[in-house]
This record gives sequence, structure tokens and C-alpha cells, in this order.
Amino acid sequence: MKSPVKQVNNALYKSTIDVGAGKIKQIVWYFVNIIFFKNSFNVISSVKVSLLKLFGAKIGKGVVIKPVVNIKYPWKLQVGDHSWIGEEVWIDNLSDVIIGNNVTLSQGALLLTGSHDHTRTTFDFISYPIQLEDGVWIGARAVVFGGTTCQSHSILGINSVAEKDLKPYTIYKGNPAIPVLSRSIF
Repeated sequence: MKSPVKQVNNALYKSTIDVGAGKIKQIVWYFVNIIFFKNSFNVISSVKVSLLKLFGAKIGKGVVIKPVVNIKYPWKLQVGDHSWIGEEVWIDNLSDVIIGNNVTLSQGALLLTGSHDHTRTTFDFISYPIQLEDGVWIGARAVVFGGTTCQSHSILGINSVAEKDLKPYTIYKGNPAIPVLSRSIF
């Protein structure tokens, strides 16, 4: 006799997200994010940097933040010196995101820390931090999943998906991303 096939039951789902801030701070950030970050008319990077710091982000000097950027929780964000966050980047940081010095996030890149446990009927929430070490370049529309470290000066190519750590000075492409070249800097 066959055992019954189990199915996901979203009615059993309970959020386990540790937001790290009270409701009022979350609500205020929601509106600040819409007005100053997701808005294509706000091009003043220094204002965005100041607002991120006000909400608890650790931001280095010379950071550039382009228009239409979406940041879930600034208090879970750290960005090193002279890093660039391009147009339409989405930092969905339900866990900590640590971005090193001289990192480039190209247009439409997605840093995605959260997901769900597809093996459980309760579809439990899971979340893991992301670390982008110094000199990393995340290409346009590329995706980095939670639990991934992109090591020093690695590159994730356009539309590629990193589900595992990227080795230093290595260029990755594809879905899932695989190493295709060594990175030489002259």
C-alpha cells in the first residue's frame, strides 16, 4: 500500500523573520525607501548614504547609490569604501549583507538572503547572510543567494546565479554559475 503524498500547507506557515527593528522603525523605513531610494527622480547619492546611516547601516566613504535601489532592512547592511550600488539593485537582506571595499553591483542585481524550506509541509522560512568581499563585481541582473560568499575580486556575470561560494579572482557565468576564466588585474 502506498503512503499518502505529503503536500505543502501554507496555512501552517509561521514567519520566523527576526527583523531586528520595531514596527515604527520598519514603517518609517518603508516610506523613506519609497521616497528616497526606489524613486527614479532622487539621484543624490550622499542623501541616501546619510539616510542609510540614520537607520543603522554601516556605510564607508565614497559609496555611490544610484536611483531605483530597493533595500529591505538598512540595519542589516554593511558597505565598505568606494563601493557602487547600481540602478534597480535589490538588496533583500532579511539576514546580514556585508559588502566590502570597491565592490560593484551592476544594474538590476539581486542579493536574496531569504527563501523557504521546500522539504517541509509548513514551508518554513530560511535565511542566510551574504558576503561580497573586496573588489567583487556582480553583473547586471545577476542573483546572489543567501549563504554565499563571493570571495575577493570574483565576478558574477550578467544574468548569472550564485548559489555557492565564488573563488577569488575567478569569473563565473551561468545558472547555476560555474567558473569560466581567471581574473587578471593589471
